[in-house]
Amino acid sequence: MMTTTWRHLPRYLVMRRGAFSSSACVGAVNFVPASRSIDPSDLERLRAFVSRARRLFVITGAGLSTESGIPDYRSEGVGLYARTDRRPMQYVEFLRSAKARQRYWARNYMGWPQFSSYRPNSAHLSLKEWEAQEKVHWLVTQNVDALHFKAGQQRFTELHGSTHRVVCLGCGVLTDREDLQKRFTKMNPGWAVEAGAVAPDGDVFLEDEQVLNFRVPSCQNCGGILKPEVTFFGDSVSRSTVQFVHDRLAESDAMLVAGSSLQVYSAYRFLLAAKERQIPVAILNIGPTRADHMAELRVSARCGEVLPVIQPC
Repeated sequence: MMTTTWRHLPRYLVMRRGAFSSSACVGAVNFVPASRSIDPSDLERLRAFVSRARRLFVITGAGLSTESGIPDYRSEGVGLYARTDRRPMQYVEFLRSAKARQRYWARNYMGWPQFSSYRPNSAHLSLKEWEAQEKVHWLVTQNVDALHFKAGQQRFTELHGSTHRVVCLGCGVLTDREDLQKRFTKMNPGWAVEAGAVAPDGDVFLEDEQVLNFRVPSCQNCGGILKPEVTFFGDSVSRSTVQFVHDRLAESDAMLVAGSSLQVYSAYRFLLAAKERQIPVAILNIGPTRADHMAELRVSARCGEVLPVIQPC
């Protein structure tokens, strides 16, 4: 939940919250799948849907952040799965293998300067404005990039955590990812390798032999294992977070899904709950989603192209 999740924020984010302008990084279009021109009637129907809502519940996914330059996993032709045979770190592998953790953190260390520099785009800023207009009751994002926070969103939950925080698996202490970057640099003076492209969660492509001498710090409080405070593949979202989101959904009168195919159950479950509660659903996403059959309105278009032109009443 936002008030709990962001208690231990990187200091530079606390100071600059809401101060980020809309931006799509150079080359960002490479990660946005092709989409057809917007049908004006679809745009008008979506505007009407949002205007009717008094307590809008929003779910966002990777499709919202591709326009900021962050690749996703599943987009046709441009997602990580389509471009490479690489797969994300599994939770069990991270826990069991010191070599896996070394490889993960070395890649993450190299990718962090670029990943942490991404900025919110027009879609993030539009949702923040809708919240200021008291249109959005609550927002749930599957993204771990902190772009909603940077945009100034107040009422939101990071369902899968944030790469901007680090948790100790031993004592549970949360620390700033930026502080960990400084510790990596201090422990690995002169370590540098030729890096590949940045992946959706912020690490870069490195070969195993490139990371053999990379040193990984432990928790300064207890000596435990450090992990990004995100939900890895194979892990699950905490029950308390899931219940909190269900409670916010129960207070809402409409749901908008923006930039998500809903293939991951952690978010899809809230579509099932909305159906059970007879809460109307609209979906804005390039390509099909797992919940298309539940939606009363389906618009296939870029979020950054559509959300800014909708002026809800």
